Amino acid sequence: MLKAVLWDNDGVLVDTEQLFYEANRDLFRPHQIELSERQFFDWYLADNCGAWHLLAERGFTLEQMNAMRDGRNARYALRLARETIPAIAGVSALLERLAPRLRMGVVTSSTTEHFDIIHARLDLRRHFEFILTAETYVHSKPSPEPYLLGLERLGLDAADCVVVEDSPRGLQAARSAGLRCIVLRHALTRHHDFPGALRVVDDMAQLRQALEQLMA
Repeated sequence: MLKAVLWDNDGVLVDTEQLFYEANRDLFRPHQIELSERQFFDWYLADNCGAWHLLAERGFTLEQMNAMRDGRNARYALRLARETIPAIAGVSALLERLAPRLRMGVVTSSTTEHFDIIHARLDLRRHFEFILTAETYVHSKPSPEPYLLGLERLGLDAADCVVVEDSPRGLQAARSAGLRCIVLRHALTRHHDFPGALRVVDDMAQLRQALEQLMA
């Protein structure tokens, strides 16, 4: 019987994946590199390598690229603070419905700073027992470490839990931790079939149905 859900954040709880794509696209444009949505999917959502190899090929040093990453993160934080970041349509109502019946936590690759900015104007955090951000663990997704830590926080077996993700690397992290994973697709991932997922859904109504079936 399902006892808990571990949620990703970006693309699952909040509509931020397009903004993060644009932040990375804008980083590379001054260097005559046009990062496409498909490259973003391949290098950021499927893998975790980013597009830094394109700069390394042009002679940028690791120190220079780290400074550029810090600058991107700062600009992304400013954009998050200035813009209205919406929750994914229907997620608030779904969390309200699930909270009395399931334990829930967030396992995200987002930094604490970015997560806090995004959720300062939303009312979702109260549904979660804990939030694991990028600073909480050493190895990010697709490593299983974040989800293994989530299981440890819950004190439950993997068989009692399910993950909700939106990316191939998140799916890989969940499966490597022995967890079942439902994938919620969005505009940047609609083309992908997500082999190995327990279910692939395209909106909150389908996600609710999938979770209700697991609780039955």
